[in-house]
Amino acid sequence: MAAAVEAAAAKETLEDLPELFRRGIEEFNRGEYYECHEYLEEAWMQEPGRVRFLYQGILQVGVGFYHLQNGNWRGATGLLRNGIARLKEFEPVTLSVDVARLVRECGRCLEELEKLGRERVGEFDQKRVPRVEFV
Repeated sequence: MAAAVEAAAAKETLEDLPELFRRGIEEFNRGEYYECHEYLEEAWMQEPGRVRFLYQGILQVGVGFYHLQNGNWRGATGLLRNGIARLKEFEPVTLSVDVARLVRECGRCLEELEKLGRERVGEFDQKRVPRVEFV
């Protein structure tokens, strides 16, 4: 039953998606992770269904990138790790979001940050930060 619900949800058009979710994604894709957090947290709290955990996963990786912008290696790596784990439940596509791609690209960022370590976090290439893509 859950798979059928998710399959139907994956076929929604962008206009059908909840406004708070759409706005959160727009902010994520602008690199405005604090604002992204505000929208997605509200969407997460309002959503009674399991898809709320998709919102939470995107929120967590967004906050991870927020910490990265501020040079907080520990916050960035911890939230990216948690967000990726949460997002994996929704691969490959949920609510028209290419979750598999987001997981893959966030994973690459996490690997790079782990290689750089705390002392070299400032060397991370911010251009590698992914966008949330719709299919």
